[in-house]
Amino acid sequence: MLSWWNDIQFANPELFLLFAAIPLLALAYLFRLKKQKARITLSGFQFLPDETNKIQLYLRHLPFLLSLVGLSLLIICIARPQSSLSWQDVTTEGIDIIIAMDISGSMLAEDLKPNRLEASKNVAMDFISNRPNDRIGLVTFSGESFTQSPLTTDHSVLKNLFKDVKNGMIEDGTAIGLGLATAVNRIKESDAKSKVVILLTDGFNTSGSIPPLTAAEIAREFGVRTYTIGLGTNGMAPMPYQNGFGGTSYQNVEVRIDEKTMKEISQMTGGKYFRATNNRSLAAIYEEIDQLEKSKIEVTEYRKKKEEFFPFALVAGILFAFQFMLSNTIFKTIN
Repeated sequence: MLSWWNDIQFANPELFLLFAAIPLLALAYLFRLKKQKARITLSGFQFLPDETNKIQLYLRHLPFLLSLVGLSLLIICIARPQSSLSWQDVTTEGIDIIIAMDISGSMLAEDLKPNRLEASKNVAMDFISNRPNDRIGLVTFSGESFTQSPLTTDHSVLKNLFKDVKNGMIEDGTAIGLGLATAVNRIKESDAKSKVVILLTDGFNTSGSIPPLTAAEIAREFGVRTYTIGLGTNGMAPMPYQNGFGGTSYQNVEVRIDEKTMKEISQMTGGKYFRATNNRSLAAIYEEIDQLEKSKIEVTEYRKKKEEFFPFALVAGILFAFQFMLSNTIFKTIN
């Protein structure tokens, strides 16, 4: 009941000024009672009862109190109590994002857990889950580049495609320029207010027909902002390889990332370069990109009003009927 009352609003709250009449009516009632006091002259007190029926004395004011409460409820009625049912119409100006992910053999290094590639996939899928209003696509590259998913808002399908990404899907190598160019080609025709590529690699450009900085110039021409991520610890990283006995052995391999080129790509396109040395820093990078690239959401609120005077009018009617009945039966006055 209390929550219902908290939702009530009044269309004509200025009519609450009529409540000022309530104390004036009470004063008029008291004044009339004083004038109506009867005087009887008696030779003694033997004709009067020893005690006056106090309850009956007090109850004689009940009809007037009922009429005051009923009048108060009528004032509430004419102030038009209303409840409102509201809903929202949400319009989004989404951001189109292509994630360009290196899947070369070096991405199997285990300085990130369980390895660089799997860590990158897991963090990227969390990033996708937090951006339900954006179109997101996936490009993978090693010696060549491949569009794993075009821009889509069907993020469940996109995440399933992420799970299928693995090393060996395409020829090995590190074609950073080709990977970026493919991503730009997938997003250049977009009419989104913001077009973004997140480029992630752990090495140098070693293959492909397009140099990385040439791809960056193409991105700049089409207004595609590029965030670059260099992936790998500082120093040496354990790299698995198949030994001659059918098992897996490890060798420590130096981590070499072309940070100079990655920084130039991001600067040329208005993006930013990040270095991820472990799982935690990689997750923090995606969180920062998430904050830098926020969708604009416009909300239009609609309200439907419902008149709520009936309960007050019903109770007021009952009170007036009860007051009329008492005034003409039990408390009927004889003039």
